[in-house]
Amino acid sequence: MPPAQTDSLLKWRSEFPILERKTGYLINNSLGAMPRKARQYLNDYADLWDTEGVVAWHSWLPMVAQTADLLGSLINAPPGTMTMHQNVSTLISVLISGLSFSGRRNKVVLTELNFPSVVYNWMAQRRNGARIEAVKSRDGGLNVETEDLLAAIDDETLVVSLDLVLFRSSGLVDVKPVIEKAHKHGALVVLDCYQATGAVPIDVRALGVDFLVGGSVKWLCGGPGAAYLYARQDIIPDFKPRMTGWFSDAHPFDFRFGDVEYAADAHRFMGGSPSVPALHAARAGYEIIREVGVAAIREKSLRQTSLLMALADEQGLKVNTPRAPHRRGNTVCLDFEGSEDACQRLIAQGFVVDWRPNGGIRISPHFYNSDSECRSIMDSIRELRRSGTLQKVPTGPRAH
Repeated sequence: MPPAQTDSLLKWRSEFPILERKTGYLINNSLGAMPRKARQYLNDYADLWDTEGVVAWHSWLPMVAQTADLLGSLINAPPGTMTMHQNVSTLISVLISGLSFSGRRNKVVLTELNFPSVVYNWMAQRRNGARIEAVKSRDGGLNVETEDLLAAIDDETLVVSLDLVLFRSSGLVDVKPVIEKAHKHGALVVLDCYQATGAVPIDVRALGVDFLVGGSVKWLCGGPGAAYLYARQDIIPDFKPRMTGWFSDAHPFDFRFGDVEYAADAHRFMGGSPSVPALHAARAGYEIIREVGVAAIREKSLRQTSLLMALADEQGLKVNTPRAPHRRGNTVCLDFEGSEDACQRLIAQGFVVDWRPNGGIRISPHFYNSDSECRSIMDSIRELRRSGTLQKVPTGPRAH
């Protein structure tokens, strides 16, 4: 294992000011560090608004598509197949509004490990005739097996909604065969890549996925308010969401009264006015991720997550993240007696991590984190456990 000083990606640390103030910023699965340029880009937004007023929209509106295509370049999405929105919950609602559950084909296949925000949207469609089949986890709520997903798909399946990387365990789902079987049976696939984009290589064209959603808060280091949707190019013309808005129209500034005339590209999923400040902030992270390269980020992650697992094994800790490199994301989930209390104490020491029920402490190094940070947090966990003071139920509030 190469020493940290030979890690060429550490040159990017200076672009993320919070790394200078924290013992270990290792919560990139929840909120990536803010790039230095994000502040500059937000200042640019404020300056343009201040100096140009309403004329600023002439710059802001084209930036929506430009930002979407910039992000699309990270997942091999053709221009015009991506759009930006405020959050994934809204994007899932937009997609659902283009579906009908009234016929025989009304089954929605999920897993019991999907992130709740997406699950709640699908569950609500039972009132409109949807039948929900949630694939169970075999290992107590941490991971899901590909063969179980395949078995759930049949000719009555309308859509399969999956998380590429599971938030509780960082398990990486093998989605390619699932997409292939779904298409064989005439079903659509919606892939939530919130825990993957910017950390795990994704090629939407190679996967053949119908829709992909996610946000910028985590590995993209783009902050909140900049969610994204990819729609397969050949699907766009015939998909007509009922949840819509004036920017979904082909000619929004005609201000017509009547039915929407859908835009020819992914703008038809856009709805109303965009969150312009969020897009300014997000671009800084996208630009850095593109320059570093997702392949290089993934290579380093596999090395550092292997290091964390090896150090956990030395302490006899339970590792809830899959061991196989092709089955894990960029987070290691560790559990032990008193882990929730330990999480709070680590945060007090300057380590930024979080904890989830049944998952444990989530440690998520990114390309700008050093091996020494990984070793340091594991040393601190060892000392906390040796102290004999960890409580099963902490007295303080949970980290979010």
